[in-house]
Amino acid sequence: MPKYLFSYHGGGMPESEQEQAEHMAAWGEWMGANAGAFTNMGAPVGAIMTVGADSVTDGGGANPVGGFGLVEAPDMAAACEIAKGCPVVTLSAGTVEVGETFEVNM
Repeated sequence: MPKYLFSYHGGGMPESEQEQAEHMAAWGEWMGANAGAFTNMGAPVGAIMTVGADSVTDGGGANPVGGFGLVEAPDMAAACEIAKGCPVVTLSAGTVEVGETFEVNM
């Protein structure tokens, strides 16, 4: 079955302790509901550096990645349906970039 990389963008951290608890609960519910699809629950991303051929700069550009996950789904449409329920989308007005991965035999 194909694997899809979920790259979480935008949103930001909730300000109050109550909002933080609500967001963490929503993440737990979403990941729990989709536990069979996740092959790697992923993690949030901290400091970001952008590396180019001639430079290394702070930050991740206009829309830096905030975290990632890896899911298995029958096709891109099914992976996107899972992503639609992500708290980055439902609570934070962020986005989930969904990219199909593939294996390279060397």
